[in-house]
Amino acid sequence: SSSSSSSSSSKCYSSSPSQAETQTAPTEQKELGVRVRFAPSPTGNLHVGGARTALYNYLYAEKFKNLAAETSSGGGGGASFVLRVEDTDKARSTKESEDAVLRDLKWLGLHWDEGPFRQSERGDLYKARAEELLEKNFAYKCFCTDEEITEMKEKAADEGKPPIYSGKWAHATEEECNEELAKGKTYAVRFRVPKDELVTIDDSIRGEVTWNTNTLGDFIIMRSDGSPVYNFCVAVDDADMQMTHVVRAEEHLPNTLRQVLIYNALGLKPPKFAHCSLILAPDRSKLSKRHGATSVGEFKEEGYLSEALMNYLALLGWNDGTEQEMFSKDDLIEKFSLERITKSAAIFDKQKLNWMNSQYIRQLETDALAKMLVDLWVEKGFLADAEAADTSVIMGKFVEIFQEALITLNQSIDEFDTLLDYPLSSTLESKKAKKCIEGGLFDVAKYIVDSYFISGELKELAENNPEAFKDWMKAAGKEMGKKGKDLFLPMRICMTGCMQGPDVGEQVFLVNKAESIIKSDTFVTFEERMNVLKKAVEDNN
Repeated sequence: SSSSSSSSSSKCYSSSPSQAETQTAPTEQKELGVRVRFAPSPTGNLHVGGARTALYNYLYAEKFKNLAAETSSGGGGGASFVLRVEDTDKARSTKESEDAVLRDLKWLGLHWDEGPFRQSERGDLYKARAEELLEKNFAYKCFCTDEEITEMKEKAADEGKPPIYSGKWAHATEEECNEELAKGKTYAVRFRVPKDELVTIDDSIRGEVTWNTNTLGDFIIMRSDGSPVYNFCVAVDDADMQMTHVVRAEEHLPNTLRQVLIYNALGLKPPKFAHCSLILAPDRSKLSKRHGATSVGEFKEEGYLSEALMNYLALLGWNDGTEQEMFSKDDLIEKFSLERITKSAAIFDKQKLNWMNSQYIRQLETDALAKMLVDLWVEKGFLADAEAADTSVIMGKFVEIFQEALITLNQSIDEFDTLLDYPLSSTLESKKAKKCIEGGLFDVAKYIVDSYFISGELKELAENNPEAFKDWMKAAGKEMGKKGKDLFLPMRICMTGCMQGPDVGEQVFLVNKAESIIKSDTFVTFEERMNVLKKAVEDNN
């Protein structure tokens, strides 16, 4: 229940929007440094929204590390990016999920300075803080049963009021509490929310946001089983870890009121908040599985480059004020600022990501791309032997032909698989091939078959000297009295089974080299192709 307002209050935290964003950071920031955190819940994979939050925090910390290095000799200032695992939801948190999130952060290149700290290992701290609030009367013991709470909520709903706690324990005497304890009753700890106060934060992205405390009932900070509640853990941890900035998704904005109240009660200054807008699907609904890949791990599996995904995620809600779209990690660190994050929701556009990934693939050194593809093909079971001499020959030629065309790394397998297939019969039956057949395709086909099976010239060339294929083709054209399209298109169809594709000689070269090391169900070897072509010539006579 947040609303914007210009009102302020006695319990108010605010600071100027660009407190720590300008090139000359204030003295206070230089002393304290900048401390930010990413705090995932290990209940699933690292979603792109979480990855963007992690990225913005990482960039902010790295920016201030660089500024501190430029303005001092290493003393004071600086910055830290802290990783905190919020695993208080015992039922849903798993070690596998935590490992996956950490692995994906590393793959993206978001290396943290401290942590990972786990809330599940910090129970004593939460208990101590709850005791402190009880002693100061900012909290109280609540012995209400679940049934009583449900009854209160239903009554409030019937009266059209918010479900605010109205139980007797807010004003119970010590004697009444001791009486319940003597009966062996368990209690939750409730935070005592001050009445009729306005709480204002000055959000780096949203500006001033104000809440009236009357919209919030006394809320539980420790459950009756002794476990702490999420919002309490977050506030205590951010205070204990001395966070200067909390950059997170706007879905956490409603939690901020509770957290600021806890800060105030503990006599601590809240951090500077920045709530980033959500990432939506192209239809402006919440991004979900039905829109395709949504987690970092899925994009990695689909063959996207980490640098491209980082660049794309940065632009989902931030820009540097120019038309620039391609940013290296160092560019992003230098140019990033919280004040350039937009208020409006970002749209996740897979086409734009594809374009960006293709640009990054094009920029790769050929050797680097070849190594990535060898690793991928081995991992996917497409390549039998990474060390074989022909592997580097094939990959060098493949990269030369396809680097400009690849959108993802995985597409390389599909592209190569297409080269290995020989869809001659379906091509000959197509309308597009009709003109070529009428123009003498089978004369060329017969020449090829004779050269392979009778004179053996093509067989020898394909197996031992595929580089000489172009010369052979020109000589064949002279002998048949054919040139240009009348020669090249029939040759292409006979050799590859297709009417278009990369250079025919290069395809013949790749097919021959691939025979011993590529594992593919669609693979038609050059000899098998010649047998299919021979049968097609016989059937045509």
